[in-house]
Amino acid sequence: MNRKIVLCVILVMALTGFQTIFADGHLPYHQFAEGDWELRGERLYQNDIDAGLAKVNIKIPQQGKMKYSFNVRYEGGMRDLHGGFGIHVFADSVYPKKSWGCGESYLLWLNYDADPVSKSIPRGLSAQLYKSVSHSRMQLISSIDLNKYASVIENAGPNTLLPITIIVNGRTGAVRIYNPLNPTSFITFDLDIDKALSGSWIALRTNGIAASFGMAD
Repeated sequence: MNRKIVLCVILVMALTGFQTIFADGHLPYHQFAEGDWELRGERLYQNDIDAGLAKVNIKIPQQGKMKYSFNVRYEGGMRDLHGGFGIHVFADSVYPKKSWGCGESYLLWLNYDADPVSKSIPRGLSAQLYKSVSHSRMQLISSIDLNKYASVIENAGPNTLLPITIIVNGRTGAVRIYNPLNPTSFITFDLDIDKALSGSWIALRTNGIAASFGMAD
């Protein structure tokens, strides 16, 4: 398989998730804030491969232990070998237009960058955790080199629907991310919170890629 396609597919595995968004094939109340989003059949598409801050805000109350589950498919992009995908969880507020942050929330982000500007971001495949403190300010909490996993889904193919499941405990900050190709395995980390999380929104976003999302099986 073409290596560039493999990397794009890996991107949309993502450290992300959302709770029952596609109930009966419909989204809850939402705002297409930036990018080219559309509902087509039972899938949600972000079609603009050049959008750097593509974002859809989705209203979902969150408190306590939350399970975010969906499937995702790579649709194109990452022409400059730089792209990413992620989701803000437990957001207290959202901005209906282009924005860097998303109120008070945490952003789980999967990134591929062949030549990152920041020394804090590993070259190649990596994951980042950001703490958003406003619509314009976020701070990088941690960054993880994932290049050793780059070959995991080489045989999956660019048209594969990858199942994503994430559990976030808003009381303790514990996060569990399941392996999309082996649902019996997972990784864990902590958000290091000083108070219980609650929020009314999630924000799904992409950078430099097109992707589609659907209801988990």
